[in-house]
Amino acid sequence: MNIVGRNVIIEFAQRHPNARSSLDRWYNLMRQETFDSFADLRRIFPHADQVKVGKRRFNSPLQDKIWTVFNIGGNNFRLIASIQYNPKDQRVTVNKILTHAEYDKGRWKE
Repeated sequence: MNIVGRNVIIEFAQRHPNARSSLDRWYNLMRQETFDSFADLRRIFPHADQVKVGKRRFNSPLQDKIWTVFNIGGNNFRLIASIQYNPKDQRVTVNKILTHAEYDKGRWKE
């Protein structure tokens, strides 16, 4: 898969060095794999969840905007990404990486 947002990963790892190896592992797995669906992704990342964060216009009408949340570093961090499973353009966009405490506040959905 093509990964957009490597800079988000690097910046977070600089602030939280204990997350670096887990983020590198996630990044390398995502780059090596292709996924046809969320169910397919869960074969490699069984604890990933999908979260509805609002609506978006996609060639009309409005559709749910869904992000995928990955547990990173033994559940200490959350990587939040949007994923396109389109076979011609498989792309993961890293939207945010948060500590567990930041994630629990829920402000990331805004």
